[in-house]
Amino acid sequence: MPELVTWLDAHFSTLPLSLGGTVCVLLSFPFIFSPCLGCGASTPEWAALLYYGPFIVVFQFGWAATQIAHLSLIPELVTSDHEKVELTALRYAFTVVANIAVYGAAWLLLHLQASSHTGAPEDITVGDQLGAQDVPVFRNLSLAVVGVGAVFSLLFHLGTRERRRPRRVEDPDEHSPLISSATGPLLLWKHWLREPAFYQVGILYMTTRLIVNLSQTYIAMYLTYSLHLPKRFIATIPLVMYLSGFFSSFLMKPLNRSIGRNFTYFVGLLLILAFAAWVALVDGLGVAVYAAAVLLGAGCATILVTSLSMTADLIGPHSQSGAFVYGAMSFSDKVANGLAVMAVQSLHPCPSELCCKACTGFYHWVMVAVTGGVSVAATLVLCSLLVWPIRLRNQNRDRP
Repeated sequence: MPELVTWLDAHFSTLPLSLGGTVCVLLSFPFIFSPCLGCGASTPEWAALLYYGPFIVVFQFGWAATQIAHLSLIPELVTSDHEKVELTALRYAFTVVANIAVYGAAWLLLHLQASSHTGAPEDITVGDQLGAQDVPVFRNLSLAVVGVGAVFSLLFHLGTRERRRPRRVEDPDEHSPLISSATGPLLLWKHWLREPAFYQVGILYMTTRLIVNLSQTYIAMYLTYSLHLPKRFIATIPLVMYLSGFFSSFLMKPLNRSIGRNFTYFVGLLLILAFAAWVALVDGLGVAVYAAAVLLGAGCATILVTSLSMTADLIGPHSQSGAFVYGAMSFSDKVANGLAVMAVQSLHPCPSELCCKACTGFYHWVMVAVTGGVSVAATLVLCSLLVWPIRLRNQNRDRP
């Protein structure tokens, strides 16, 4: 899907691509979190899969189009390394604000649902576990998210003016001039594939996304099945994580300026490794899970902002092919995340039911693996950047 988006970005301007992606998200997202129309208790799983599949495909295309188009604007807007960090940090900060709003709304809806069933807001003994009764909550939440997102997307597209792009560079032929008038070599997609730094940054971004996405995916199961916490914690703990990440994002520019990209990323890894060690050594965290969430949120924010800044550094002045770089990074992280989730689910100790006694320890160690284990792999990739810094080694060579 990111490859298709990259091709579209190469042939069309960024804002129309972003607008098309936004429309796809608006039309598909509410259906993903709504009950299957025409389905009942006897409906087979394959029928539900056929129903939800097209909506998920359209949503993934729209999400990739919007994200890649938005990220590819950063190298076009600024050229300074510190300004790239600042823009990336601000982008992440507003992403966190959006996530905080979503989790805050989720907590409110779950709280109101519990109050309507018990008659006492402080009573959380009834309906502590997620189930079919919570479908209306997530449906209403998705509709609210789409409504607010549509308003801000409209403001973005009305208020943003894109610079006119230079003509797309074609492959040279016998009619091409021997001496180009361009000030520097223009990189096409095939040229990026020859750059070792492209793979270094790509693998680092992939491991970063594995940590961020898998920790967000399995934190709910860890809280519910391993720590046996009420379902309101699946809203409050991510909320704490995003608040921690929000405040951490404002430290990215001074931290990058003082110790550099690589060591800033390493600081984020240390925070995540501290979280993983805490989870591994303590079976029942209790209220201490809030402190652990602060570590995880700050660490994830640090490595995500820094890895995106490294990607912008890699692109540098070659913004005409920046969408391909972001698209390739996005494709690798989606494939890796999909394979990782499949691997984890294949090891699930309760294949015939949602959860059993064995899954208590299972999700405990899954959280340790997706944070601590992947962080070790990211550290090894980071070491390669210390030995071979990010730079294009083949850009001045003749290109066939």
